[in-house]
Amino acid sequence: MNTARRRLLPALLIASLILAACAVPTAAPQDGTDEKVQVIFWQTTSETADCIIAVAVDSFNAKSETIEVIAEKKANMFDAVRPALAAGAGPDIVATHGPSFVAEFALADQLLPLDDLSDQFGWEELFVPWALNLGRVQGTLYSLPQELETMVLFYNKTVFEENGWEPPATMDELEALSAEIQAVGIIPFAGGSADAIDNNEFFFTEFVNKIAGPEKVYRALKGELSWTDPDFVASIETLNRFFQAGYWMGSPANYLVTDYAMTYAAFSSGEAAMIMDGTWAYDSLVNDMFTEDSEHGNDWDWVPMPSLSGDPSFNIGTGGTQSINRNSENPEAAAEFLTHYNSPEIQSRLLVECQYATAPIRLDPTQLEGVEPRMARLLSEFAKASEAGDYGYTTWSFFPPKTNQVIYEEIEKVWVGDMTPEEYMAAVEAAFQEELAAGETLVIPDR
Repeated sequence: MNTARRRLLPALLIASLILAACAVPTAAPQDGTDEKVQVIFWQTTSETADCIIAVAVDSFNAKSETIEVIAEKKANMFDAVRPALAAGAGPDIVATHGPSFVAEFALADQLLPLDDLSDQFGWEELFVPWALNLGRVQGTLYSLPQELETMVLFYNKTVFEENGWEPPATMDELEALSAEIQAVGIIPFAGGSADAIDNNEFFFTEFVNKIAGPEKVYRALKGELSWTDPDFVASIETLNRFFQAGYWMGSPANYLVTDYAMTYAAFSSGEAAMIMDGTWAYDSLVNDMFTEDSEHGNDWDWVPMPSLSGDPSFNIGTGGTQSINRNSENPEAAAEFLTHYNSPEIQSRLLVECQYATAPIRLDPTQLEGVEPRMARLLSEFAKASEAGDYGYTTWSFFPPKTNQVIYEEIEKVWVGDMTPEEYMAAVEAAFQEELAAGETLVIPDR
Protein backbone atom coordinates (compact mmCIF):
# COMPACT_ATOMS: atom_id res chain seq x y z
CA MET A 1 0.00 0.00 0.00
CA ASN A 2 1.12 3.57 -0.45
CA THR A 3 3.10 5.67 1.99
CA ALA A 4 0.74 8.56 2.60
CA ARG A 5 -2.35 6.71 3.73
CA ARG A 6 -4.00 6.94 7.09
CA ARG A 7 -6.45 4.14 7.61
CA LEU A 8 -9.49 3.63 9.74
CA LEU A 9 -12.16 1.32 10.95
CA PRO A 10 -12.87 -1.62 8.61
CA ALA A 11 -13.75 -4.33 11.15
CA LEU A 12 -15.03 -6.87 8.60
CA LEU A 13 -16.15 -10.08 10.31
CA ILE A 14 -14.64 -9.36 13.70
CA ALA A 15 -17.55 -7.30 15.00
CA SER A 16 -19.47 -10.49 15.78
CA LEU A 17 -16.57 -12.64 16.96
CA ILE A 18 -16.06 -13.41 20.61
CA LEU A 19 -12.82 -12.41 22.28
CA ALA A 20 -10.53 -15.38 22.85
CA ALA A 21 -8.45 -14.73 25.92
CA CYS A 22 -5.12 -16.43 26.23
CA ALA A 23 -2.11 -16.22 28.49
CA VAL A 24 0.88 -14.45 26.98
CA PRO A 25 4.39 -15.63 27.79
CA THR A 26 6.98 -13.05 28.76
CA ALA A 27 10.41 -12.78 27.18
CA ALA A 28 13.31 -12.63 29.58
CA PRO A 29 16.42 -10.55 28.86
CA GLN A 30 18.15 -12.52 26.15
CA ASP A 31 21.73 -11.79 27.18
CA GLY A 32 21.46 -13.17 30.70
CA THR A 33 21.58 -9.72 32.37
CA ASP A 34 18.99 -7.77 34.31
CA GLU A 35 19.06 -4.87 31.83
CA LYS A 36 16.12 -4.37 29.56
CA VAL A 37 16.61 -5.54 25.99
CA GLN A 38 15.68 -3.06 23.30
CA VAL A 39 13.37 -3.50 20.35
CA ILE A 40 13.49 -0.95 17.54
CA PHE A 41 10.07 -0.05 16.14
CA TRP A 42 9.87 2.36 13.20
CA GLN A 43 6.94 4.71 12.74
CA THR A 44 6.08 7.54 10.37
CA THR A 45 6.12 11.24 11.28
CA SER A 46 2.33 11.68 11.27
CA GLU A 47 -0.01 12.61 14.10
CA THR A 48 -1.47 9.13 13.85
CA ALA A 49 1.99 7.70 14.49
CA ASP A 50 2.31 9.85 17.60
CA CYS A 51 -0.95 8.40 18.86
CA ILE A 52 0.14 4.85 18.07
CA ILE A 53 3.33 5.36 20.04
CA ALA A 54 1.43 6.79 23.01
CA VAL A 55 -1.15 3.99 23.04
CA ALA A 56 0.90 0.92 22.10
CA VAL A 57 4.56 1.66 22.85
CA ASP A 58 4.27 3.71 26.01
CA SER A 59 1.78 1.30 27.57
CA PHE A 60 4.07 -1.64 26.84
CA ASN A 61 7.16 0.06 28.22
CA ALA A 62 5.27 1.02 31.37
CA LYS A 63 4.44 -2.57 32.21
CA SER A 64 7.42 -4.54 30.87
CA GLU A 65 10.26 -5.20 33.29
CA THR A 66 12.48 -6.84 30.69
CA ILE A 67 11.95 -5.05 27.36
CA GLU A 68 12.08 -1.46 26.14
CA VAL A 69 10.59 -0.60 22.77
CA ILE A 70 12.35 2.30 21.05
CA ALA A 71 10.06 4.09 18.59
CA GLU A 72 12.05 5.77 15.83
CA LYS A 73 10.15 8.13 13.53
CA LYS A 74 11.03 8.09 9.82
CA ALA A 75 9.73 10.62 7.29
CA ASN A 76 9.63 7.93 4.59
CA MET A 77 9.42 4.81 6.69
CA PHE A 78 8.29 2.35 4.05
CA ASP A 79 10.80 3.63 1.50
CA ALA A 80 13.57 3.27 4.09
CA VAL A 81 12.79 -0.37 4.90
CA ARG A 82 13.92 -1.93 1.62
CA PRO A 83 17.51 -0.58 1.51
CA ALA A 84 17.92 -1.14 5.25
CA LEU A 85 16.99 -4.82 5.00
CA ALA A 86 19.18 -5.27 1.92
CA ALA A 87 22.12 -3.95 3.94
CA GLY A 88 21.42 -6.37 6.81
CA ALA A 89 20.17 -3.54 9.04
CA GLY A 90 16.83 -1.93 9.80
CA PRO A 91 14.41 -2.13 12.73
CA ASP A 92 13.59 -5.25 14.72
CA ILE A 93 9.95 -4.96 13.64
CA VAL A 94 9.52 -4.55 9.89
CA ALA A 95 6.35 -2.86 8.64
CA THR A 96 5.17 -3.17 5.02
CA HIS A 97 2.14 -2.08 3.00
CA GLY A 98 0.77 -5.61 2.68
CA PRO A 99 1.38 -9.31 2.00
CA SER A 100 2.62 -8.70 -1.55
CA PHE A 101 5.54 -6.74 -0.14
CA VAL A 102 6.24 -9.34 2.56
CA ALA A 103 6.75 -12.00 -0.11
CA GLU A 104 9.52 -9.94 -1.68
CA PHE A 105 11.44 -9.64 1.60
CA ALA A 106 10.78 -13.21 2.69
CA LEU A 107 12.03 -14.66 -0.58
CA ALA A 108 15.17 -12.55 -0.15
CA ASP A 109 15.68 -14.16 3.29
CA GLN A 110 15.37 -10.80 5.06
CA LEU A 111 12.53 -11.76 7.43
CA LEU A 112 12.42 -14.22 10.32
CA PRO A 113 10.05 -17.23 10.05
CA LEU A 114 7.37 -16.77 12.71
CA ASP A 115 5.75 -20.17 13.11
CA ASP A 116 7.55 -21.05 16.35
CA LEU A 117 6.85 -17.61 17.83
CA SER A 118 3.21 -17.91 16.75
CA ASP A 119 2.92 -21.12 18.75
CA GLN A 120 4.72 -19.59 21.71
CA PHE A 121 2.59 -16.43 21.88
CA GLY A 122 -0.77 -17.85 20.77
CA TRP A 123 -1.20 -15.88 17.56
CA GLU A 124 -3.40 -18.58 15.99
CA GLU A 125 -5.95 -17.87 18.74
CA LEU A 126 -5.52 -14.10 18.53
CA PHE A 127 -5.97 -13.54 14.78
CA VAL A 128 -8.84 -14.49 12.49
CA PRO A 129 -7.49 -17.58 10.64
CA TRP A 130 -7.95 -16.41 7.03
CA ALA A 131 -6.08 -13.20 7.77
CA LEU A 132 -3.14 -14.85 9.53
CA ASN A 133 -2.74 -17.20 6.57
CA LEU A 134 -2.11 -14.20 4.32
CA GLY A 135 1.23 -13.83 6.08
CA ARG A 136 2.48 -17.17 4.76
CA VAL A 137 5.00 -17.37 1.95
CA GLN A 138 5.59 -20.85 0.54
CA GLY A 139 3.85 -22.26 3.61
CA THR A 140 5.89 -20.39 6.23
CA LEU A 141 4.50 -17.57 8.38
CA TYR A 142 6.47 -14.34 7.92
CA SER A 143 4.08 -11.54 8.90
CA LEU A 144 1.12 -10.53 11.01
CA PRO A 145 -1.75 -8.70 9.27
CA GLN A 146 -2.65 -5.18 10.28
CA GLU A 147 -5.47 -2.83 9.28
CA LEU A 148 -8.51 -4.43 7.71
CA GLU A 149 -9.51 -2.43 4.66
CA THR A 150 -12.02 -2.09 1.90
CA MET A 151 -12.76 0.49 -0.78
CA VAL A 152 -15.99 2.43 -1.29
CA LEU A 153 -17.41 5.31 -3.30
CA PHE A 154 -17.27 8.49 -1.22
CA TYR A 155 -19.42 11.30 -2.60
CA ASN A 156 -19.82 14.99 -1.84
CA LYS A 157 -23.28 14.86 -0.30
CA THR A 158 -23.84 18.59 -0.60
CA VAL A 159 -23.05 18.66 -4.31
CA PHE A 160 -25.28 15.63 -4.92
CA GLU A 161 -28.22 17.17 -3.06
CA GLU A 162 -27.86 20.53 -4.82
CA ASN A 163 -28.03 18.81 -8.20
CA GLY A 164 -30.63 16.18 -7.38
CA TRP A 165 -28.30 13.26 -7.97
CA GLU A 166 -28.67 9.84 -6.36
CA PRO A 167 -25.65 7.62 -5.57
CA PRO A 168 -25.29 4.87 -8.21
CA ALA A 169 -25.55 1.13 -7.56
CA THR A 170 -24.59 -0.32 -10.95
CA MET A 171 -21.68 0.37 -13.27
CA ASP A 172 -24.10 1.59 -15.94
CA GLU A 173 -25.59 4.05 -13.46
CA LEU A 174 -22.10 5.21 -12.48
CA GLU A 175 -21.12 5.83 -16.09
CA ALA A 176 -24.35 7.71 -16.84
CA LEU A 177 -24.03 9.78 -13.67
CA SER A 178 -20.40 10.63 -14.47
CA ALA A 179 -21.48 12.01 -17.85
CA GLU A 180 -24.22 14.05 -16.19
CA ILE A 181 -21.82 15.46 -13.60
CA GLN A 182 -19.30 16.36 -16.26
CA ALA A 183 -21.98 18.09 -18.32
CA VAL A 184 -22.55 20.69 -15.57
CA GLY A 185 -18.85 21.49 -15.31
CA ILE A 186 -17.98 19.35 -12.28
CA ILE A 187 -15.25 16.70 -12.34
CA PRO A 188 -16.88 13.30 -11.70
CA PHE A 189 -13.92 11.77 -9.81
CA ALA A 190 -10.99 13.27 -7.93
CA GLY A 191 -7.80 11.20 -7.95
CA GLY A 192 -4.20 11.02 -9.02
CA SER A 193 -0.95 9.08 -8.91
CA ALA A 194 1.63 11.88 -8.87
CA ASP A 195 2.94 11.01 -5.40
CA ALA A 196 1.99 7.31 -5.29
CA ILE A 197 1.89 5.29 -8.50
CA ASP A 198 0.65 2.26 -6.58
CA ASN A 199 -2.68 4.10 -6.19
CA ASN A 200 -3.35 2.73 -9.67
CA GLU A 201 -3.96 -0.71 -8.21
CA PHE A 202 -7.23 0.63 -6.77
CA PHE A 203 -8.72 0.59 -10.26
CA PHE A 204 -7.81 -3.02 -10.96
CA THR A 205 -9.12 -4.04 -7.53
CA GLU A 206 -12.48 -2.34 -8.00
CA PHE A 207 -13.23 -2.70 -11.70
CA VAL A 208 -12.06 -6.30 -12.10
CA ASN A 209 -13.86 -7.52 -8.98
CA LYS A 210 -17.02 -5.50 -9.64
CA ILE A 211 -17.30 -6.35 -13.35
CA ALA A 212 -15.71 -9.77 -13.90
CA GLY A 213 -16.75 -10.81 -10.40
CA PRO A 214 -15.01 -12.11 -7.27
CA GLU A 215 -15.49 -15.76 -8.21
CA LYS A 216 -13.46 -15.32 -11.39
CA VAL A 217 -10.79 -13.35 -9.52
CA TYR A 218 -10.62 -16.16 -6.96
CA ARG A 219 -10.19 -18.80 -9.66
CA ALA A 220 -7.47 -16.77 -11.38
CA LEU A 221 -5.61 -16.26 -8.10
CA LYS A 222 -5.74 -20.04 -7.57
CA GLY A 223 -4.24 -20.55 -11.03
CA GLU A 224 -7.44 -22.07 -12.42
CA LEU A 225 -8.31 -19.26 -14.86
CA SER A 226 -6.24 -17.03 -17.12
CA TRP A 227 -6.08 -13.31 -16.50
CA THR A 228 -6.69 -12.91 -20.24
CA ASP A 229 -10.27 -14.11 -19.76
CA PRO A 230 -12.66 -11.88 -21.77
CA ASP A 231 -14.44 -10.66 -18.62
CA PHE A 232 -11.16 -9.39 -17.19
CA VAL A 233 -10.37 -7.63 -20.45
CA ALA A 234 -13.86 -6.12 -20.49
CA SER A 235 -13.27 -4.76 -16.99
CA ILE A 236 -10.17 -2.87 -18.14
CA GLU A 237 -11.97 -1.70 -21.27
CA THR A 238 -14.69 -0.17 -19.08
CA LEU A 239 -12.09 1.48 -16.85
CA ASN A 240 -10.27 2.89 -19.87
CA ARG A 241 -13.53 4.23 -21.27
CA PHE A 242 -14.05 6.16 -18.02
CA PHE A 243 -10.53 7.56 -18.26
CA GLN A 244 -10.74 8.53 -21.92
CA ALA A 245 -14.01 10.36 -21.18
CA GLY A 246 -12.16 12.45 -18.59
CA TYR A 247 -14.12 11.19 -15.60
CA TRP A 248 -10.98 11.12 -13.44
CA MET A 249 -9.63 14.66 -12.97
CA GLY A 250 -10.70 15.69 -16.45
CA SER A 251 -8.17 13.66 -18.43
CA PRO A 252 -5.52 10.94 -18.05
CA ALA A 253 -2.84 13.64 -18.25
CA ASN A 254 -4.39 15.53 -15.33
CA TYR A 255 -4.73 12.36 -13.29
CA LEU A 256 -1.03 11.54 -13.68
CA VAL A 257 0.07 14.91 -12.25
CA THR A 258 -2.47 15.10 -9.39
CA ASP A 259 -1.29 14.36 -5.85
CA TYR A 260 -3.09 13.63 -2.57
CA ALA A 261 -3.48 17.26 -1.53
CA MET A 262 -4.97 18.21 -4.90
CA THR A 263 -7.25 15.16 -4.87
CA TYR A 264 -8.71 15.83 -1.45
CA ALA A 265 -9.03 19.57 -2.08
CA ALA A 266 -10.98 18.96 -5.30
CA PHE A 267 -13.34 16.49 -3.63
CA SER A 268 -14.05 18.45 -0.47
CA SER A 269 -14.55 21.78 -2.26
CA GLY A 270 -17.02 20.30 -4.72
CA GLU A 271 -14.78 20.77 -7.75
CA ALA A 272 -15.07 16.96 -8.00
CA ALA A 273 -18.19 15.08 -6.94
CA MET A 274 -16.81 11.67 -6.00
CA ILE A 275 -13.70 9.84 -4.92
CA MET A 276 -12.99 6.09 -5.04
CA ASP A 277 -10.96 5.53 -1.92
CA GLY A 278 -10.39 3.21 0.99
CA THR A 279 -11.57 3.21 4.56
CA TRP A 280 -8.14 4.59 5.48
CA ALA A 281 -9.33 7.95 4.08
CA TYR A 282 -11.78 8.40 6.97
CA ASP A 283 -9.26 10.24 9.14
CA SER A 284 -8.71 12.78 6.37
CA LEU A 285 -12.44 13.06 5.69
CA VAL A 286 -13.36 14.07 9.22
CA ASN A 287 -10.21 15.87 10.32
CA ASP A 288 -9.05 17.63 7.15
CA MET A 289 -11.57 17.71 4.32
CA PHE A 290 -14.94 18.13 6.04
CA THR A 291 -14.46 19.86 9.39
CA GLU A 292 -16.94 22.07 11.23
CA ASP A 293 -15.04 25.21 10.25
CA SER A 294 -14.39 24.28 6.59
CA GLU A 295 -15.07 27.28 4.35
CA HIS A 296 -16.85 25.19 1.72
CA GLY A 297 -19.52 24.00 4.17
CA ASN A 298 -19.91 20.68 2.37
CA ASP A 299 -20.71 17.26 3.76
CA TRP A 300 -19.94 13.71 2.61
CA ASP A 301 -21.31 10.20 2.63
CA TRP A 302 -20.53 6.84 1.03
CA VAL A 303 -22.02 3.89 -0.85
CA PRO A 304 -20.45 0.61 -1.98
CA MET A 305 -18.49 0.96 -5.19
CA PRO A 306 -21.02 0.08 -7.93
CA SER A 307 -20.96 -3.39 -9.44
CA LEU A 308 -22.11 -4.80 -12.77
CA SER A 309 -25.26 -6.27 -11.21
CA GLY A 310 -25.89 -3.61 -8.59
CA ASP A 311 -25.51 -6.09 -5.75
CA PRO A 312 -23.31 -4.60 -3.01
CA SER A 313 -19.99 -6.25 -2.30
CA PHE A 314 -16.74 -5.25 -0.65
CA ASN A 315 -13.18 -6.12 -1.56
CA ILE A 316 -11.36 -7.25 1.55
CA GLY A 317 -7.73 -6.67 2.37
CA THR A 318 -5.21 -5.92 5.02
CA GLY A 319 -3.51 -2.56 4.78
CA GLY A 320 -0.22 -3.39 6.37
CA THR A 321 1.87 -6.10 7.96
CA GLN A 322 4.35 -6.53 10.79
CA SER A 323 7.32 -8.89 10.57
CA ILE A 324 10.53 -9.48 12.49
CA ASN A 325 13.87 -8.68 10.92
CA ARG A 326 15.93 -11.79 10.14
CA ASN A 327 18.89 -10.01 11.79
CA SER A 328 17.04 -8.97 14.95
CA GLU A 329 19.09 -9.60 18.08
CA ASN A 330 15.95 -9.88 20.20
CA PRO A 331 13.27 -11.68 18.18
CA GLU A 332 11.44 -13.07 21.20
CA ALA A 333 11.21 -9.62 22.76
CA ALA A 334 9.94 -8.25 19.44
CA ALA A 335 7.30 -10.98 19.38
CA GLU A 336 6.19 -10.11 22.90
CA PHE A 337 5.65 -6.49 21.88
CA LEU A 338 3.75 -7.57 18.76
CA THR A 339 1.46 -9.67 20.96
CA HIS A 340 0.79 -6.60 23.12
CA TYR A 341 0.30 -4.36 20.08
CA ASN A 342 -2.23 -6.72 18.53
CA SER A 343 -4.11 -7.47 21.75
CA PRO A 344 -7.83 -6.61 21.90
CA GLU A 345 -7.16 -3.94 24.51
CA ILE A 346 -4.60 -2.04 22.43
CA GLN A 347 -6.37 -2.55 19.11
CA SER A 348 -9.64 -1.16 20.48
CA ARG A 349 -7.77 1.85 21.91
CA LEU A 350 -6.04 2.48 18.57
CA LEU A 351 -9.46 2.41 16.92
CA VAL A 352 -11.12 4.88 19.26
CA GLU A 353 -8.23 7.13 20.30
CA CYS A 354 -6.14 7.18 17.11
CA GLN A 355 -8.82 6.52 14.48
CA TYR A 356 -6.60 3.67 13.29
CA ALA A 357 -8.00 0.49 11.80
CA THR A 358 -8.10 -2.65 13.87
CA ALA A 359 -6.03 -5.64 12.91
CA PRO A 360 -8.07 -8.75 11.97
CA ILE A 361 -8.17 -10.12 15.50
CA ARG A 362 -10.99 -11.53 17.58
CA LEU A 363 -12.77 -8.65 19.28
CA ASP A 364 -15.84 -8.43 21.46
CA PRO A 365 -18.46 -6.09 19.88
CA THR A 366 -18.47 -3.94 23.03
CA GLN A 367 -14.89 -2.96 22.24
CA LEU A 368 -16.07 -1.17 19.07
CA GLU A 369 -18.32 1.36 20.79
CA GLY A 370 -17.98 5.03 19.88
CA VAL A 371 -17.62 4.59 16.12
CA GLU A 372 -18.91 7.52 14.01
CA PRO A 373 -22.38 6.70 12.52
CA ARG A 374 -21.38 6.71 8.84
CA MET A 375 -18.50 4.38 9.53
CA ALA A 376 -20.63 2.27 11.85
CA ARG A 377 -22.99 1.75 8.89
CA LEU A 378 -20.02 0.81 6.71
CA LEU A 379 -18.87 -1.71 9.31
CA SER A 380 -22.31 -3.27 9.49
CA GLU A 381 -22.78 -3.56 5.72
CA PHE A 382 -19.19 -4.74 5.27
CA ALA A 383 -19.73 -7.54 7.80
CA LYS A 384 -23.08 -8.61 6.33
CA ALA A 385 -21.72 -8.76 2.78
CA SER A 386 -18.63 -10.65 3.86
CA GLU A 387 -20.61 -13.19 5.87
CA ALA A 388 -22.80 -13.75 2.81
CA GLY A 389 -19.72 -14.37 0.64
CA ASP A 390 -20.14 -11.09 -1.23
CA TYR A 391 -16.51 -10.09 -1.10
CA GLY A 392 -13.67 -9.64 -3.56
CA TYR A 393 -9.90 -9.39 -3.38
CA THR A 394 -7.63 -6.37 -3.04
CA THR A 395 -4.44 -6.49 -5.07
CA TRP A 396 -2.17 -5.49 -2.21
CA SER A 397 -3.34 -8.38 -0.01
CA PHE A 398 -3.84 -11.28 -2.43
CA PHE A 399 -1.64 -10.71 -5.48
CA PRO A 400 2.05 -11.68 -5.61
CA PRO A 401 4.53 -8.78 -5.78
CA LYS A 402 5.69 -8.91 -9.41
CA THR A 403 2.16 -9.26 -10.68
CA ASN A 404 1.00 -6.41 -8.47
CA GLN A 405 3.77 -4.17 -9.78
CA VAL A 406 2.72 -4.88 -13.36
CA ILE A 407 -0.87 -4.06 -12.40
CA TYR A 408 -0.18 -0.57 -11.09
CA GLU A 409 2.66 0.42 -13.41
CA GLU A 410 1.46 -0.84 -16.81
CA ILE A 411 -2.11 0.48 -16.53
CA GLU A 412 -0.86 4.00 -17.22
CA LYS A 413 0.23 2.80 -20.67
CA VAL A 414 -3.37 1.87 -21.36
CA TRP A 415 -4.60 5.30 -20.33
CA VAL A 416 -2.13 7.13 -22.59
CA GLY A 417 -2.75 4.84 -25.55
CA ASP A 418 0.51 2.88 -25.57
CA MET A 419 -1.07 -0.48 -24.66
CA THR A 420 -4.45 -2.11 -25.28
CA PRO A 421 -6.52 -3.69 -22.50
CA GLU A 422 -5.80 -7.08 -24.07
CA GLU A 423 -2.04 -6.45 -23.99
CA TYR A 424 -2.27 -5.21 -20.42
CA MET A 425 -4.05 -8.33 -19.18
CA ALA A 426 -1.57 -10.48 -21.12
CA ALA A 427 1.25 -8.77 -19.19
CA VAL A 428 -0.57 -9.45 -15.92
CA GLU A 429 -1.01 -13.11 -16.91
CA ALA A 430 2.67 -13.49 -17.83
CA ALA A 431 3.85 -12.08 -14.51
CA PHE A 432 1.38 -14.20 -12.55
CA GLN A 433 2.32 -17.42 -14.34
CA GLU A 434 6.00 -16.73 -13.63
CA GLU A 435 5.31 -16.34 -9.92
CA LEU A 436 2.92 -19.29 -9.88
CA ALA A 437 5.58 -21.55 -11.42
CA ALA A 438 8.12 -20.33 -8.86
CA GLY A 439 5.76 -21.00 -5.94
CA GLU A 440 5.63 -17.29 -5.10
CA THR A 441 1.88 -16.69 -5.17
CA LEU A 442 0.06 -15.99 -1.91
CA VAL A 443 -2.24 -18.17 0.15
CA ILE A 444 -5.84 -17.67 -1.02
CA PRO A 445 -8.41 -18.75 1.61
CA ASP A 446 -11.24 -20.95 0.37
CA ARG A 447 -14.50 -19.17 -0.47
